[in-house]
Amino acid sequence: MFGNTAYVASRAKSRRNKLADLARMRQLIHQSPDQLTVAISNIGYSDEINLYAGKFNGGDLVEAALTHNLESELEEIVSMCNGKVKSLVEVYTSRFEYQNAKVVLRAVMNDVDLEKVSHSILPELNQINTPWLKIIENSDDLRSAVTQMRRKSFGSSLMALPEDARLSDYEDALDRHYFSVAIKTLSSTKPSTRYLRNYLAMEIDHRNILNILEAQSVGINSEDISELLIPGGRMLPSSSFSSIAAGGKDSMMDILRSSSKLDFAEFELLLSRSKDVRSLDPVITWFKNQEHKFMQRMSYLHPVSALPIIHYICMKVQEVADLRIIVRGRLAGLPEDVLEAHIM
Repeated sequence: MFGNTAYVASRAKSRRNKLADLARMRQLIHQSPDQLTVAISNIGYSDEINLYAGKFNGGDLVEAALTHNLESELEEIVSMCNGKVKSLVEVYTSRFEYQNAKVVLRAVMNDVDLEKVSHSILPELNQINTPWLKIIENSDDLRSAVTQMRRKSFGSSLMALPEDARLSDYEDALDRHYFSVAIKTLSSTKPSTRYLRNYLAMEIDHRNILNILEAQSVGINSEDISELLIPGGRMLPSSSFSSIAAGGKDSMMDILRSSSKLDFAEFELLLSRSKDVRSLDPVITWFKNQEHKFMQRMSYLHPVSALPIIHYICMKVQEVADLRIIVRGRLAGLPEDVLEAHIM
């Protein structure tokens, strides 16, 4: 039955139903840091907790277990698929390879101890992470790390940057490469494919808007801002980039004001709130909620397609992200209402 779309979609829906809901997440927020390890083990992570229990403890133990579980789950789900459905699922899951590349580059740039990386972000007991950890171990600087990635799908894009390129330049190149390849892959007019393409377009728009807002706040000039933008969005299409290059944030606001895909009044209100708190967090949270709602429709649209499978993967990634926020937050002593505001 592996490779049968209906079967894999059904398995994905079944697994999705077993994920912790918001009520369960709120219960976890009220747990003490010591209780969290047992509580998280009981909601589906016991094998990984036991695997790492002899090596780590506390937050490191939970972080490693969560990451290992997610990596194994992604690998298993993708292996169930075949043909066109697999290629669509991989459009979404391939982003995690790009994320790992960013982790490696940041670790090298900031001289993060290899042991620290292998304790949480790229747990060493999972063989998937071995090549990434070796790159960190064998790199003296960003360029040497990039050289070791040259055979990756995105390797040529990274190598094309000048040798004195900054970390942000490499990260921007990774983002542009991922979305460029993903959008090209989703060229079919099939409804499920078009829906996934629209989701990626939403992500691109949100990233571009945030890049423009952040660049404006740190004084980057308009022409340089345009180089940060990723083609493929719908609210800010590529045809608008020249206008944004000339007028920066003001031009972006004019374009968004006429868009039917954005609640502009709400957006302006959130920008005002962001200005008051001196953080884009209100806007970022709102965008994440919009993406979450869009993704939720995948649970029932085109039930025998890649969409329910991708929806499950997204929800699984979100569960792990929420659990990390809770664990890190409780260990850092953050108030419970702050943690609750940041889980989906």
